Amino acid sequence: MITLQRPGALTALPPLSLYVHLPWCIRKCPYCDFNSHEAGADQVSTEARYLDALRSDLESALPQIWGRRIHTVFIGGGTPSLFSPDSIDRLLADVRARLQLDPACEITMEANPGTFERDRFKAFREAGVTRLSIGVQSFDDTKLKALGRVHDRAQAIAAVEEAQRCFETFNLDLMYALPGQSLADLDADVSQALAFEPPHLSLYHLTMEPNTVFATRPPKDLPDEDAAFDMLDHLIERTRSAGLERYEVSAFARAGHHCEHNLNYWRFGDYLGIGAGAHSKISSPDRIVRQVRWREPAAYMEKAAQGLAVSNEHDIALSARPFEFMMNALRLKDGFELLRFAERTGLTLASIQKPLAEAEAKGLLQRDLARAWPTARGFDFLSDLQGLFLND
Repeated sequence: MITLQRPGALTALPPLSLYVHLPWCIRKCPYCDFNSHEAGADQVSTEARYLDALRSDLESALPQIWGRRIHTVFIGGGTPSLFSPDSIDRLLADVRARLQLDPACEITMEANPGTFERDRFKAFREAGVTRLSIGVQSFDDTKLKALGRVHDRAQAIAAVEEAQRCFETFNLDLMYALPGQSLADLDADVSQALAFEPPHLSLYHLTMEPNTVFATRPPKDLPDEDAAFDMLDHLIERTRSAGLERYEVSAFARAGHHCEHNLNYWRFGDYLGIGAGAHSKISSPDRIVRQVRWREPAAYMEKAAQGLAVSNEHDIALSARPFEFMMNALRLKDGFELLRFAERTGLTLASIQKPLAEAEAKGLLQRDLARAWPTARGFDFLSDLQGLFLND
């Protein structure tokens, strides 16, 4: 008897990660479109209630992922380093008590220099965090002020030096195309960053995201598009000379220091997101589901206590899966394995032959019998490349 596989059915489940959202900051940055809220005076009691909510949220989600191992954990925000090391220790203890973590599980936490205190990073390391991602953005006090950051150059340098002492691997975030920034200003920033010999560097173009202060009141003296391209070319050359490989559009790393959590996103892996406004993508043999948690922290804590942390969810339709896959996979310099597309989407390669051929004809993509990957032009015009896989 021959059994026919239903279209869209998955024959294997992808790796699973855990994302934990801690939504508070000292002050909301004018360019930030993440779900973040300014911390109140009762932060200590709020932390305890929020950790209770995270535990309830996780317990309610367990039936969806029962028996699956967690490969990476990412604690993002907001500014997770606002939480005390004791709170991070409790959070990770709650996670370990309920989930099976890989022995070599990467546990990343975002941190900002404005919340830095000597030995605080060491305490996070002792709590179980294995990788720190520091939101420096710039080492120039004028640029930091223009970005609304709460730290200055001296605090940024002190924080990175502390991370060097406490962590075998860490990441620095830098932004470019900042208000009034010249190529010389950018070079000074990247020179300071590279002087620390960071294992990983993330470089982001400042963009005016909807629903931010900068969207309604853009800063003056922003570099034009040509200047921004020149800046990116300069960054690529400087990082390459320093031994950092550009493995994703915005990510540069030394060998062995790629961010495994983000790689799972880009390879269309699964992730359970807990916390206010957190997103999830969960696969089962017959469906792929996206979920969103309640966004406002107070509402999230109330709903999570009732076992109702998820505010909405929907299946990823078969017609949407090629674009969703390519939105992630084509951000990687090495692209993706052709067989992985079929494995992660449940679709045949025939379903994307037309856009693959069109992308190749436009010089945006190359492929062989095993892989497909963006060209240098494809990286420069990534949205055009990804858009070819939209199902009209």
